[in-house]
Amino acid sequence: MKRFFGRVRMAEPAVSPAEEELFGGPLRYDLGWSEHERARFDLTMLTAIRAMPRLVLGTLRRAWRADRSSLLGVGISEVGQGVAAAASLLAVNAVMHAVLGAGEPADRLRSAVPALVVVSAVAVLRAGCAGWSTSRAGRLEPLVERVATTEYLAAATAVELEAIEDPEFRRLIDVAQQGAASARRMIGACVAALNGTISFLATAGVLAVLHPALLPLLLLIAAPRGWGAMRVAQERYASVMTWVEHLRASRLIGNLLTERTAAQEVRLHGVGPFLLDRYRGMAESAEAEQRRLADGKALTELVAAALSGLAMAGTYGAMLWLIVAGHMELAVAGTAVIAVRSGAAGLGSLVMNVNELHEESLYVSDHERFLVEAARHAIPHGGRDVPAAVGHVVLHEVGYRYPGRDEPALDGVSLRVPMGSVVAVVGENGSGKSTLMKILTGLLPPGTGSLRWGGEDLNDLDRFQVFDRVTLLTQDFQRWPVTAAMNVRLGRPHHPCHDAELGASLDFAGASSVVAELPHGTRTLLARVFRGASEISGGEWQKFGLARAHWRARTTPAEGLLIVDEPTSALDPEAEIEAFDRIRRLAGPRRAVVLVTHRMSGVRHADTIHVLSHGRLVESGTHDTLMAANGRYAAMFRTQAAQYAAAGPQVPRPGTPRGAGHA
Repeated sequence: MKRFFGRVRMAEPAVSPAEEELFGGPLRYDLGWSEHERARFDLTMLTAIRAMPRLVLGTLRRAWRADRSSLLGVGISEVGQGVAAAASLLAVNAVMHAVLGAGEPADRLRSAVPALVVVSAVAVLRAGCAGWSTSRAGRLEPLVERVATTEYLAAATAVELEAIEDPEFRRLIDVAQQGAASARRMIGACVAALNGTISFLATAGVLAVLHPALLPLLLLIAAPRGWGAMRVAQERYASVMTWVEHLRASRLIGNLLTERTAAQEVRLHGVGPFLLDRYRGMAESAEAEQRRLADGKALTELVAAALSGLAMAGTYGAMLWLIVAGHMELAVAGTAVIAVRSGAAGLGSLVMNVNELHEESLYVSDHERFLVEAARHAIPHGGRDVPAAVGHVVLHEVGYRYPGRDEPALDGVSLRVPMGSVVAVVGENGSGKSTLMKILTGLLPPGTGSLRWGGEDLNDLDRFQVFDRVTLLTQDFQRWPVTAAMNVRLGRPHHPCHDAELGASLDFAGASSVVAELPHGTRTLLARVFRGASEISGGEWQKFGLARAHWRARTTPAEGLLIVDEPTSALDPEAEIEAFDRIRRLAGPRRAVVLVTHRMSGVRHADTIHVLSHGRLVESGTHDTLMAANGRYAAMFRTQAAQYAAAGPQVPRPGTPRGAGHA
């Protein structure tokens, strides 16, 4: 009995030897779509009925915001279908009375014609209402998804960088990502559930009118069907959640075998045949699970059908007794049979729709929870205008500690960046350079201390105006999958683009020669995954990054900063020196350049060099003064110089691609 009536529970998936060997057990991805894997296990018939109004109202609110007229059209058409269903049963009852009444057959048939006309007209009306509902719901679905997606993306792009780097908030972003698609699917599920509910209520109402004893009999027949539908759905869901582990692992293997980055080892190391053999082992485990599911489904449906059949036999027996005892007319009994079968079948479909509503609503709830949390972490709007003449940007005793970290990333750092100067920040990995740059740009407000633009504290300024004054070029700058021209223009996408201005940025970065070799020039798509697109080397990409920085810097409305974080990691030494020369030339009366790099040869000409170590500023000065001080900077510079001297001069080999990176 527990096999059929106990709570469905998801057992830990059987781990195939292949999964144990490759992954150490089943894969459990920590992403949004896995957040509510066990949703249906907590759903019973009673909780489904209780949750239905809340789920429907939530969907109606979102649809109301998206398209009120379409929502009203769906509601009217669904109510119309319910009324038509009730009218159809009453018309059938009239037909039954006419056909089974007294008199000659021909007279009885003639008397049934008006009711038959009503049945036909009602069927046409019901079909029209169903079509209208489908049309309006079809309009609502993409609108609701677009509204939900726009809300999600707008909220995600408006939060503080600190929130984006917080693992818990990052997880909420992943979870909420599923909400938009679930909101769309909830429209269809809600319409279907609403249709099933209204039709069921209409049928129950008609049965109550025909004879009050028929209503509990309908519920008696429908209950096993509803239980069977829910039980099969939950067992299938539990099976899918077990099998999906194998599916995830097999997809991962498929991706590994076809990835470009793994292609060499797949062939040279014999990885391909090895992983294919493990894939077959996992597939056999999944197939065994599917066989078990099919057998269990058949048995559950058999039990549900048997229980429903017993209830149906009892119902027919009761109806026969009512007829024999004179409590029910034969015509009423005929109508009741049709209504009972229709109502019982509709309830099974209703249970499935409520199942879907329940599951999808969990992801929509995550979407709404994300919007609330994102609003709490949003970059504040408003504040004083950034002065047109800044003069200098100053950090005073700035400290910052990342959430969950014991040691501060920055501790009491003070430095000054005058307009027109070239300032360098150097230090080992983990010294706090990147954190310092995020604070300097205004992306991370200081944890302690202050950041001032022209004497104005960052906390008092309009942050978005500060962002407008900053140009950022990092080592891992975004390589947008768009055209070559747009990869430059995205430095300031709303600025009008003219070929001469775009060409000036390409020339400045040395990227014009790269564009000249592209098949469609600046209109070439730089994304190899798309048909007709081209791929360029890492060194060539960094030239486009520099062109983008030039485009943004030259269109900055007033005094600002150009921050360059490890810009030359993919360039050979000769190209690196040339790139640093170009970057330094971007400094001017209205712009300061801040260089962050490990390459000491690129900063020796900076006006001021700041040395960070373990989050603290340990040295500041020019190259000559720091070398004379014989401290940390001098040691770092001499170490790199010795490495270059030991390597000797680099002579380019014939055929070496222009701008290619070195190992």
